[in-house]
Amino acid sequence: MSFVLGRERGLDGGPTVRLGTYRASDGSGVGPVHLDLDRPHAVTIVGKRGYGKSYTLGVIAEGLARAGGTGPVLVDTMGEFGTLTADASGDPVPATVVDEPRVAPSSLSPRTWCRLLGLAPDSAAGSLLWQAASDGQSLSEMRESVRSADASAGVVRTVRNHLDVADRWDVFDPAGLTATALADGAVTVVDVSRLDSAPANAVVRAICDLLYRGRIDGRIERLPWLLVDEAHAFFDGVADPGLRQLLTRGRTPGVSLVCATQRPSAVPAVGISQSDLLVAHRLTSGRDIEALTAAQPTYLTGSLTAQLPTSPGEVVVVDDTTESVHGATVRERATPHAGDSPRASAVASGE
Repeated sequence: MSFVLGRERGLDGGPTVRLGTYRASDGSGVGPVHLDLDRPHAVTIVGKRGYGKSYTLGVIAEGLARAGGTGPVLVDTMGEFGTLTADASGDPVPATVVDEPRVAPSSLSPRTWCRLLGLAPDSAAGSLLWQAASDGQSLSEMRESVRSADASAGVVRTVRNHLDVADRWDVFDPAGLTATALADGAVTVVDVSRLDSAPANAVVRAICDLLYRGRIDGRIERLPWLLVDEAHAFFDGVADPGLRQLLTRGRTPGVSLVCATQRPSAVPAVGISQSDLLVAHRLTSGRDIEALTAAQPTYLTGSLTAQLPTSPGEVVVVDDTTESVHGATVRERATPHAGDSPRASAVASGE
């Protein structure tokens, strides 16, 4: 017997990705477990470090890249998903890595620019930055707008200095990432591991808006899936409104969001409550367990925390579409996994 998470019908209901094997209460496996790819979904993956959260994200990314009609984008915060481009067992996994991501300055709204650079929109400097972001398609054009503005020398200098900081991040380019390039069918790994929090948030916010607007205006035919590792780092920055938009409104244009985090307590309540699929690995932190308990659905029999797995690779999946709970063991990756921690013993032995 096969299970397809996220839909009522079985395998004949459209494309899926095989997540793993159903795990009965006695620990035995009784059939494959798949994830629906035919419709948009909001998925949250949680788990403490070392128990397979990022591994599961990689499994889903592999399946999306092999499926038809989807456009997966994976935000890599630790530089560990470049292995998706390696030789795979079975069918190839189409993948490309963007290790120096750049986005167009115009992909961020004026309000986002103010928040990104820490200038209140209703202040003199914030108002000037708002106008520059409205006028300019590049940082050079934004600077020119500031230079020619009818504002005091001090205000001009403040905004110019903030734009200089943004320029040094080296993530803004009018010819940056586009919606069609991101959702071309292969999994696009956007590596932000070398970026500090602010520029990484700017990149993720731009990607959220590119995928969402790309579907609305018809530039993207495929159904985009945005997979974000360590998602809690982006719910605390300028990427937050973009992620919330995908959670609450992404299903209508057909944009899916998969958020993986080892700290569910640091994710806004909407991040879990709006997810129709919750994939839970082992958790031990009291605050993280409380966050899951607060979002526990009424149809769940017993305590969700009592059903959390204890071994790496095992998950409990809460499927809101079918109002059911499943235990599963995640399948092996088709491509190498680079998320294991380095070991001193391996260094000493020369491995």
